[in-house]
Amino acid sequence: MAKKIKTTRPELKRYRDALTRYERYLPMLKLKQQQLQITLREVDRKSREATASLRLAIREFKRYEAVMTDVAGVNVRKLAEPQEVKTSTTNIAGVNIPVFEDVTFPQISYSLFGTPPWVDRALADLREISHHQARINVLEEQHNLLHRELTKIIQRVNLFEKVKIPEAQEAIRIIHIKLGDEMTAAVGRAKIAKNKLATTQYAKYGDVSMITKQEDQGP
Repeated sequence: MAKKIKTTRPELKRYRDALTRYERYLPMLKLKQQQLQITLREVDRKSREATASLRLAIREFKRYEAVMTDVAGVNVRKLAEPQEVKTSTTNIAGVNIPVFEDVTFPQISYSLFGTPPWVDRALADLREISHHQARINVLEEQHNLLHRELTKIIQRVNLFEKVKIPEAQEAIRIIHIKLGDEMTAAVGRAKIAKNKLATTQYAKYGDVSMITKQEDQGP
């Protein structure tokens, strides 16, 4: 059901002001949309690189994973779990996102001389896997935050372009036509009233002037 438009001058001003706001904000929204899209493509590129590195590290570890059955009392997998994932924060188009910095691991607590030589290699490789995974997790969080904001911006751009601006333009057009018709009608009524007044005055004062003229001439 179409929205009823009040065809008044205050309403015309309201729609004009709204249209000005929409047309001012739309370029800003489109610029933000572009920045988010560019950043998302960069995040996706980094995610692909990190995923490729993770797969390579896992493939390398798989070559000797079978020996992990003999851990010599050392919980290698536990030592390879991140103790802390260090991140910083940056702002992209008004969105605060985490930036991966580094990963810290627990201190080595086993004897280097009392364990098989493969333990050091396994620990290093597992920590590399954890490092890549932590970076991927942060990149995924970046992607989610940016994508959520981009979705909102696209919705607002579409709202302005396809709904609000056309609505305001159509309302202004309708009000212009209505006010123009009213003005034309008012001018027509004014002309009719003026003509009636002129006719009345002529009929009244025209006869008086004829009588006055006859009296001046005398018999």
